[in-house]
Amino acid sequence: MNFPSELKYTEDHEWIRIDGDIATIGITDHAQNELGDIVYVDINTVGDALGKGEVFGSVEAVKTVSDLFIPVAGTVLEVNEELDGEPELVNTDPYGRGWMVKISLSDPDDESGLMSAEEYEKFIGA
Repeated sequence: MNFPSELKYTEDHEWIRIDGDIATIGITDHAQNELGDIVYVDINTVGDALGKGEVFGSVEAVKTVSDLFIPVAGTVLEVNEELDGEPELVNTDPYGRGWMVKISLSDPDDESGLMSAEEYEKFIGA
């Protein structure tokens, strides 16, 4: 499995790439592998200010539906529109074209609770 070292990770299996006061969020390679074939991504929180740990959407796989949790507080700026027609991008390219949302960070310095790639690998027992 792939865990890019420039990203941070959560216990809920989201990844986050912070660039200044904007962050891009998706689910990890491990999460998409556990879920199986993703058939639908439901995110309708654009414009919403969310607190750390709040649900920003859900993914539907053949076997299950799973909530998506925002790893840091912020306002949802954009949803990856490509996922409407190609939800399988989350399976095939979770850290690239399969990203889910971009947010404006409430506090760009708040990285508490986020894990490095190495810490995340230990967390999932990889």
